[in-house]
Amino acid sequence: MTTSDALQFISHQYSGQLPGPRLIITGAVHGNETCGTQAIRRVLQQLDTGSLLIRRGSLTLVPVTNPLAYARGQRAGERNLNRNLFPQAAPQDFEDRIANWLCPLLAQHEVLLDLHSFNAHSEPFVMVGPRNNDGPLEPFRHQIAERALARRLGVRRFVDGWLRTYGAGVQRRLREQSALQTELRYGVGTTEYMRSTGGYALTLECGQHDDPQAPEVAYRAILNTLAFLGLIDAPAPEPIALTDMEALSMAEVVDRQHADDHFTRPWASFDPVRAGEQIGVRADGSAELAAFDGRILFPDAAAGVNCEWYYLCRSNPAF
Repeated sequence: MTTSDALQFISHQYSGQLPGPRLIITGAVHGNETCGTQAIRRVLQQLDTGSLLIRRGSLTLVPVTNPLAYARGQRAGERNLNRNLFPQAAPQDFEDRIANWLCPLLAQHEVLLDLHSFNAHSEPFVMVGPRNNDGPLEPFRHQIAERALARRLGVRRFVDGWLRTYGAGVQRRLREQSALQTELRYGVGTTEYMRSTGGYALTLECGQHDDPQAPEVAYRAILNTLAFLGLIDAPAPEPIALTDMEALSMAEVVDRQHADDHFTRPWASFDPVRAGEQIGVRADGSAELAAFDGRILFPDAAAGVNCEWYYLCRSNPAF
C-alpha cells in the first residue's frame, strides 16, 4: 500500500502574455473521483503540444489534489480533505499537510473550478455559493460572477445552500452530542476556503464515478471556463437558458443515528420525494419521513453514526 511519505504535491501553471483572471482547476480532491484528473491531463497535453494556448491571465492545473487517496483508489487518504480545510500549524494527518500546500495555492487565485463525481447514477450538477452578504457564516461579494460562470459549464442543475445547511446540522449535533467533533469549520472545503480568501468557486459534480461521460463533462467545463473568462481565444459559451435550468437549495440535513438505520430503497441524488414519504427505517422500527416536497441529495447508505445520512433540497425559482 502506498505510504504518504512517498508522495509529493504537483501543480502546473501557465501564464499568458496579457492580463486576465487567475484561475485554478482541481481534480481528485477525493481519490476515487477521477473524471477531473482525466480531463485535466487531457488539457495539459493540449497545452504542452501548443494546440491550446493561454493568452490572458494565468491557469493552474492540479490533476491530483489528494495523491494518497488517489493512489489507494479511495475517497480519503487519512480523512476527508474537503472538510476542515485550513492551514494547520501542527498538522496531524496527511490531509493537514495537503492543506498547508493547497490553501496558500488557492489564495493566489481569483477563481476555482473543483471537479468531482458521485456514487449513484444521476445527471451532473454544479454547487454554487451564497448570495452576496455580510453575514458571519459565509460573507461573499461575487454572486453575479460566480453564477454567470456556473451557467456556462454545460449542466442544467444548480444547487446552493451547502454551508448554511451543514451549519444547521452542526448546531443540532452540538445540542444533542456535545462530545462530537462538530465544529462549523468542519464544513469548509475547497470552494468555501476559496471564497474566504476573496475569490469565487464552483464545485462541478460531473456524474457517477465510473460513467464514461463524466470526464467529457469535466473537459467541456474546463474549456467553457477558459473561454468564458477570456484565458483562451475562443467564442464565449452561451449561458444555459433560465427556462432550461433546475435550481435547488439545500434545506435540511438528516443524520444516521444508529448503525441499523437503513433506507427503504437505494435512493439516488435528485430523486423526488413528497412530504411524508418514507425514506428509511430507524433502528427502533420508526419510519423516517420526508419533511417536505423536494429532492433528496447525497444519500449515503454507509454513513457513520451521527453523520450526514441524506440532504433534502427545495426548488429555488429565484436563482
